[in-house]
Amino acid sequence: MHCAGCMAKVERSIGAVPGVSEARVNLTARQVRVAHDAAVTMPQLMDALAGVGFASQPRGDDAAAAPSAVKPLLAPVAVAGFACMNVMLLSVSIWSGAEGATKALFHWLSAAIGVPAIIYAGMPFFRSAWGALKRGTTNMDVPISIGVTLATALSLYETATHGADAWFDGTLMLLLFLLAGRALDAAMRDRARAGVDALLRQAAPGAMVLAAGGGLDWLAAQDLVPGMTMRVAAGERLAADGEIVTGASRFDQSLLTGESAPVPAVTGDAVLAGTLNLDAPVDVRVTAAGQGTTLAEIARLMEASGQVRSAYVRIADRASRLYAPAVHSLAALTFAGWMIAGAGWHQSLVYAIAVLIITCPCALGLAVPVAQVVACGALMKRGVMVKDGSALERLATIDRALIDKTGTLTMGRPLPDSAVLDALPAEAAAVALGLASHSRHPISRALVEALAVRGIKPATLDAVEEESGQGLRAVWQGRAVALQRPEAASGIATALSIAGQPAWLIPFADRLRPDADAALRKLEKLGVRAAILSGDNCAAVAEAARQTGLEGQAAASPAEKQAAIARLQAEGHRVLMAGDGLNDGPALSAADASIAPGTASDVGRQAADLVFLGDSLDAIPRALLAARRTMRVVKENFVLAIGYNVLAVPLAMAGFVTPLIAAIAMSTSSLIVIANSLRLVRASA
Repeated sequence: MHCAGCMAKVERSIGAVPGVSEARVNLTARQVRVAHDAAVTMPQLMDALAGVGFASQPRGDDAAAAPSAVKPLLAPVAVAGFACMNVMLLSVSIWSGAEGATKALFHWLSAAIGVPAIIYAGMPFFRSAWGALKRGTTNMDVPISIGVTLATALSLYETATHGADAWFDGTLMLLLFLLAGRALDAAMRDRARAGVDALLRQAAPGAMVLAAGGGLDWLAAQDLVPGMTMRVAAGERLAADGEIVTGASRFDQSLLTGESAPVPAVTGDAVLAGTLNLDAPVDVRVTAAGQGTTLAEIARLMEASGQVRSAYVRIADRASRLYAPAVHSLAALTFAGWMIAGAGWHQSLVYAIAVLIITCPCALGLAVPVAQVVACGALMKRGVMVKDGSALERLATIDRALIDKTGTLTMGRPLPDSAVLDALPAEAAAVALGLASHSRHPISRALVEALAVRGIKPATLDAVEEESGQGLRAVWQGRAVALQRPEAASGIATALSIAGQPAWLIPFADRLRPDADAALRKLEKLGVRAAILSGDNCAAVAEAARQTGLEGQAAASPAEKQAAIARLQAEGHRVLMAGDGLNDGPALSAADASIAPGTASDVGRQAADLVFLGDSLDAIPRALLAARRTMRVVKENFVLAIGYNVLAVPLAMAGFVTPLIAAIAMSTSSLIVIANSLRLVRASA
């Protein structure tokens, strides 16, 4: 599938099968989800698709990623481009006045280069057109294929009979622009896939399982079943949902819940697949594995949201069902009219071919993808990566923004209190840096980063020991020193103690991103109302809401985030979701448009339409402004493309246009659209 016409055919063909209640196409993933009665069989559905020219296969839970949509087009684009340049060089000599044997030689050389290139580069269109015609249907590729075939055949006839003109150059130029537009669009769709696969990779590939005799066996995640007992070491991710039966530890659940602080869990507590065991080994009895885990449920929510997203189709594609019959009718009318007028079959056919070529929707097809590519390049230079070009169309309509707290509105990592660090004596700061540098704990790493920026040099320590879950101990100049968890502290903190001196309490907190207030004010000026939607605890969300002045919803599960977006959409709003965690995946997929920071989880980055690098939240209003500028240029491109057809088609039907001039006119219209799109190089300024 490559356009809305394909989508409509797939949905209509499957919808016509008795017992099917709904068929929804996901163009990006090239899948169709079917709701049907139990009596409907898989062969029936596949036969229905085959009847309209689409080969298919069932998608299993472990299905491989969809094949690339752009790779099959790269070689045809290269061949068409190379051949077009060479044939154009030969055509220049003919246009300059070459006559007789020289002209005939150049025509034959053009044929030798052009015909094989046209056959190869035109295969994507020929195969698609033949697949439609042999089943009694049509698509956009049918008139393209007819025009290319007739122009090539007539050019060969002209060459063999030493005629005045041959149009190998125009035919190759036509294919080059068609393939380039389709490749640009396919490249954008390729970058929009793989979110669900990335999500499922968050779970461990397997686990050590206690055997009946007391031994340990490693089992792959798909082989785990409820009732088994996993032994999960410190630093290991869980391969399945379960309940702790032995031991106690802390778990990093930030990907699932958005909670920035590690969550303690003891015997009897539930733990989830994909979470990271931080402190100590535990034995976990499996309660759900494979497709039954919370992780898999989030993947299903994301996939279901992807089907809703497929309802967005580009304006150019919406005209696809009318394009083929209109072009065929105009070309046939031109041929018949000139035959009646006595022009003869040769001249009538030339005019009909000119109509087929000049009405080619190259400019219309390039109107969207070229503007998107230019805008995406401009945003990339400003640190915003656009994964799906069609997201700009959706982002331009946004009027509500829901922003996750941890890792999106805030930095997503605990940072030490600057005032406390500034008040530390030089020797104490050096000891703190020396101790923290021996640990890979997030708190220690944050402390090292903050002290190193201040130019502190680490103290030389002896007998350094790290006690899991407690902290670090060492000896400095004969005195015991420690950096450890305080006995009593509200929030995240660490205590620095040096024998003979009072202890220093160093509190940590998640800070708002730089320019957060300015970014939110820009969103307000753009007519977008923002709110906080977070899985973090109520106190943390309340503090963020106080600092930003936004409304907030705390402790929201993935399904609740998705439901909040659905409610706003039901009220007629267009919703932007900004999030970073695994728990934001379904919401990112369900929103009309979505954005994630570069520090987001693999799932967050895959599910989001846009990813911003750096720490500044200003990337959100910048992307929104660029999207609105892009859509203005896209509308201008459509006016130019449609205006070209309104002017050119009557001229071709009236016989004022040869196939070569038609190809040049078609190419010129495409170049005008491209030139207009290049104004977007400053779209993100």
